Amino acid sequence: MDRKDFNKELNPSSLKDMVRRMGPLIRPYWFRALLGIAMTIPAGALDSTVAVFLKYYVDNVVVAKNATWAGYIPVLIILFTVVQGVLNFSSTYFNSWVGTKITTDLKKKLYKKLLTFDPCFFDTHNSGDVVYRFYTDADTASTTLISSIKDFLTRFFSSVGLICVLFYNSWQLTIIALIVLGAAVLPTQYVRKKIKKITPKIVTSGSDVITSYNETCNGYKTIASYNLQDYQLKKQYGMLDEIFSLSMKMVKHTNWLSPVMHIVISFGVAGVIWFGNSLIIKGTITSGNFASFIAALLMLYTPIKSIGNKYIDIQKAFLAIERVFEMINFKPKIKSAQESVKIDGIKESVEFDDVVFEYKPGLPVLKHVSLKVPIGKTIAIVGNSGGGKTTLVNLLPRFYDTTDGSVKIDGLDVKKIDLQSLRKHIAVVFQDNFLFSGTIRENIMIGNPEATQEDLDKAVQSAHLEDFIASLKEGLDTYVGERGVMLSGGQKQRIAIARAFLKQAPVVILDEATSALDNKSEAIVQKAIDNLMRNRTVFVIAHRLSTVQNADKIIVVNEGTIVESGTHEELMKEGNGAYKALYNAQFKKKKEVSDEK
Repeated sequence: MDRKDFNKELNPSSLKDMVRRMGPLIRPYWFRALLGIAMTIPAGALDSTVAVFLKYYVDNVVVAKNATWAGYIPVLIILFTVVQGVLNFSSTYFNSWVGTKITTDLKKKLYKKLLTFDPCFFDTHNSGDVVYRFYTDADTASTTLISSIKDFLTRFFSSVGLICVLFYNSWQLTIIALIVLGAAVLPTQYVRKKIKKITPKIVTSGSDVITSYNETCNGYKTIASYNLQDYQLKKQYGMLDEIFSLSMKMVKHTNWLSPVMHIVISFGVAGVIWFGNSLIIKGTITSGNFASFIAALLMLYTPIKSIGNKYIDIQKAFLAIERVFEMINFKPKIKSAQESVKIDGIKESVEFDDVVFEYKPGLPVLKHVSLKVPIGKTIAIVGNSGGGKTTLVNLLPRFYDTTDGSVKIDGLDVKKIDLQSLRKHIAVVFQDNFLFSGTIRENIMIGNPEATQEDLDKAVQSAHLEDFIASLKEGLDTYVGERGVMLSGGQKQRIAIARAFLKQAPVVILDEATSALDNKSEAIVQKAIDNLMRNRTVFVIAHRLSTVQNADKIIVVNEGTIVESGTHEELMKEGNGAYKALYNAQFKKKKEVSDEK
């Protein structure tokens, strides 16, 4: 699913579909939900009491001058209003409780789903898309669902009560009122189509703004060092102006609905008054009937006049539900097979068998690569940038799946191995390792949450972190900041190596683990890496060839194919070999730098 599909135009759900989809989330809280909804019945129906009492007030007090009714009716109106107020408060409380719980559950469900997505999903979607779809849409979907159902049922039972009052007072006037009511809601279909077209654009623009904020937080040093403040400001202003334009377009195409309804309804009120006059004169209805009818009609029409704005909110909620459940029902391509097997270790070899891989169809990054690595051996993968080195090792833990061919562990295709079991046996140290917001201890313990303090101390020692930890006031409990911003590159690498130590995986992938470090940091990190590599099957991707000379085998990958393989000594004997050319170029450059110093 690319970003275009991610923010594609969707058809809003109907109320029936919305309730059906959200039903399983509501079910655990059905009693409170039912109680909150049940309270809307009398709360809505009590709207009609004022109109009913008005008939008797006009007929018995205003016209007949009956003093008894004059004392009772005001008290009854206050009493019923108090009861309605208590019911409205209780209904709102229970519905809000249920709505908030559903929102929380939905966010948990979505986050759990997010963790199952393939790396290629995050390659093609920015952080704003993810935040909007997995967080903002969840709020809009569940919160508006509950409030919409509450409002709908309250207005429904209020309308039923008021329509009964209308019929009670005059069936002739009621027919006029209902015909006008039907005409007033007809334009909502046009508005629905406009909302469907504009909303995905607003969502996309909103996610772009969120991405911009995230980039500003994560890239503030780059912004400052390149004086990009004006550039970023112009970019952000452009996105905000786009959202303003889309919002005004939404207003233009939808907010005329309320005033149009107001005008249509005014014809209904005028028609009722005009025809009602003749009914009063003929004696068909009393003055009390007419006053009660007008009061009930205005109470029925008043919420209808504002239905335009409410309808927009409801349609947004329906679209949000579609978007949320599209994600919940989305099937990641990379997952455990239905009859996958769990492995308890790697006993013989890791093999790449005629592997072909494409990020985009028709553009192969790897072309029929075959490589067999016995356990306990160290394989170095070198070559020009963009040749496919990282892509090759990313196929082993199934960050991506092969387009053709297979990756095997002990002769078994990794696609047939349980995904968690597979990744449990592989540790990866990246060039830029991600540290989570938290302490050093928490970031290392990610490798094995059940590790003992002894295991942790051993991992710290093996990663050459003990001196650094000892220099910190809080030691292992020192807060590292978001993405480890409070640490140097070498410190972050050693924490990542300690994490890999704690995992105790038999296969280790080192993806340019020292390429971004200075010589001093590289030296100490390399010692930690040497400890990590002992008695393990290791794949080393390296730019600096001096770090891989002792590998059991070196393969040179250029333009998606293995062009050479052998030990350092064997490859250096090749007269015009690719490895020798790379090595000599680096050695020459290193000598030139040394001479300049």
